[in-house]
Amino acid sequence: MAEDTGDSTAESGDRATVGSPAALADDRRSADRDLPSRTDRLTAEASSVLGGPVGRRALVGRQRFWTPLRVILLLAVIFLALGWSTKAACLQQAPNGPDGALGLDWSGSRQYTALCYSDTVPLYGAERLDEGAFPYKKSWEEPAADGSVQTRYMEYPVLAGLYQYASMTVAKAWHAAPWLPGALQVVLYFNVVAFGLAVAWLVTVWSTVLLAGRRVWDAALVAVSPLVVVHAFTNFDPLATAFAGTGLLAWARRKPVLAGVLLGLGGATKLYPLMLLGPLLVLCLRAGRVRDWWRATVAAAAAWLLVNLPIALAFPAGWREFFRLNSERGADPDSLYNVVSSFTGWAGFDGVLARGESPTILNAVSLLLFVAVCVGVGWIALTAQRRPRVAQLCFLVVAGFLLTNKVWSPQYSLWLVPLAVLALPHRRILLAWMAIDALVWVPRMYYYLGVGNKGLPEQWFTATVVVRDIAVIALCVMVIRQIYRPAEDLVRGAGVDDPVGGVLDGAPDAPPGWLPRWLRPRPGARAWSAAGPRAVPH
Repeated sequence: MAEDTGDSTAESGDRATVGSPAALADDRRSADRDLPSRTDRLTAEASSVLGGPVGRRALVGRQRFWTPLRVILLLAVIFLALGWSTKAACLQQAPNGPDGALGLDWSGSRQYTALCYSDTVPLYGAERLDEGAFPYKKSWEEPAADGSVQTRYMEYPVLAGLYQYASMTVAKAWHAAPWLPGALQVVLYFNVVAFGLAVAWLVTVWSTVLLAGRRVWDAALVAVSPLVVVHAFTNFDPLATAFAGTGLLAWARRKPVLAGVLLGLGGATKLYPLMLLGPLLVLCLRAGRVRDWWRATVAAAAAWLLVNLPIALAFPAGWREFFRLNSERGADPDSLYNVVSSFTGWAGFDGVLARGESPTILNAVSLLLFVAVCVGVGWIALTAQRRPRVAQLCFLVVAGFLLTNKVWSPQYSLWLVPLAVLALPHRRILLAWMAIDALVWVPRMYYYLGVGNKGLPEQWFTATVVVRDIAVIALCVMVIRQIYRPAEDLVRGAGVDDPVGGVLDGAPDAPPGWLPRWLRPRPGARAWSAAGPRAVPH
C-alpha cells in the first residue's frame, strides 16, 4: 500500500529522515518509520495500485489527516464490512413460521452451503436470550439421547455472557420501537452484537498500530486479514483480542496495573489473555523487574474477581457451567486429537464416554502438553543470548495452547493475528498462513453438512486442519529462530529493543542470584541497554 505520499524526507540508504524544520508529534518514530513500499516486495507491488512506492523526497510523518492509523482503521472497516456480508445470507427471512409468520430461512442447510454460520444466531434461542432471561440465573432442561435430562445454563465466561445480555436488551428495545426499521429479533440481535464486535476489533487494530512502533504498517495485516472476513462475527472473540491488545499496550506504556486490569477483564471474556502474564513473568525475572509483574498480576486477579465474584455468589451453578462444560466436552473437530482419530480410527485416550462423563485422560494430556510448551518457552526466554521480545513469547504461548488444547474453535485463530504480526512481521508468510487458516472454514462447513446431504467426508476437513497446524508450527519455528538470531529480527532494526516491552524495553539483564546457571543467559550473551548491547556478567 502507498505510504504518506504527501510527506517528504531526505533519504540516507533505505531509511527516511525528516527534512522539514516543522516539529513532529514523535520525531524519532517518524524519522525511523519503516517504509514497506520500498523495503517489502509484496507491498511495493500492491502500492502500484495507489501511485507506487513512497517518493524519496516525501515528508514522512507530516500528513495531517491520512495518518497511518486512520488509513489502517479505514482498511479494517472495509474488511469488517466484508465480514458482515459473509454472514448476511444467514439473516434471510421467510414465511416459515406458524400461520406464515416470518422466521429465519435456513432451509436447505443454508448456514453451511452459504458458509454464513455464526454462533450468535442459534445462541439467541439456545441460551434463552429470546426470553429476556438473565444469563447464569436462567436454567433449562435438555433431554439426552439416553433419556436422561440435564440442567443447562449460559455456557460463556461472565463478560461474554453479560455482553450477550446487553445486546439482547438493545435488540428488544429496538424491536419494540415502532418508529425504527423492523426485522426479526434475532436479526436485530445479531447486528447489535456485530456492531460491538466490530468496535472491539477496531480497538484491537488500534492497539496493534501503537504497539508496532516504527513498523506501523505491519498492523495493516491485522486490518486486512482473511480471518477477519471469515471469523470477526463467528463468535465473541474480538472482545478478548481487544482486552489483550490494550493490556499489552498499557504494559508497553509502563502502566503495569492498568495492563493487569485489562488482561483480567479479558480473562473474564475468554481465558487466553491471562496466558500473556506467563511470558511477562519470565522476561521480568530475567530483567530483574518482577515487582512490575506482581503489580500487573495482582491487578489482573482483582479485575477478574470483581467481575466473576458477584455472579459466582448469586448464581453458583450458572457460573460453574462454563468450567463444567469445558471439562466434560471431548476433542473438538479442529483439535490435533480428533485429527488422529479421523485418520486412524483411534477411540481417544478415554474411549467411548457416557453423557456427562469427563474425558479425564484427554484433559490431563492436553494440560501436560501445554505445561511442557510453557516450560520450553520459559527456558528459551531465560537462556537466549539476547532477551526475547514480549510479542515473540506471547505468540509462542498462545500458539502452543491452541496446538495442544482439545478445543480449537475456528474463531480462536483471531487470537494469533495481532500477536503474529507483532512477533513475525513477514507479510507474505503471514498472509499465506491467514489464508490457509481462513480456508479451513469451507471444508468444515461442508463436513457439517454431512456426506448424505452432499457434504464432504471428515478426512477432507481434517486434512486441511493438518495443513493449518503445520503452518502455525512453521511460524513458531521462525519465531524461535529469530529469538536465537536477533540480527534477523525485522523489529529490532534502527536501534530498537522491544516496542512492547515497557519496563523491559532497553533494560539490562539482571537475573536473580538464586537462578541456577543453566537457567541464565548463555555465556557471552549480549544484554540490551539504552547505550546499546553490553556483555552479561557471569
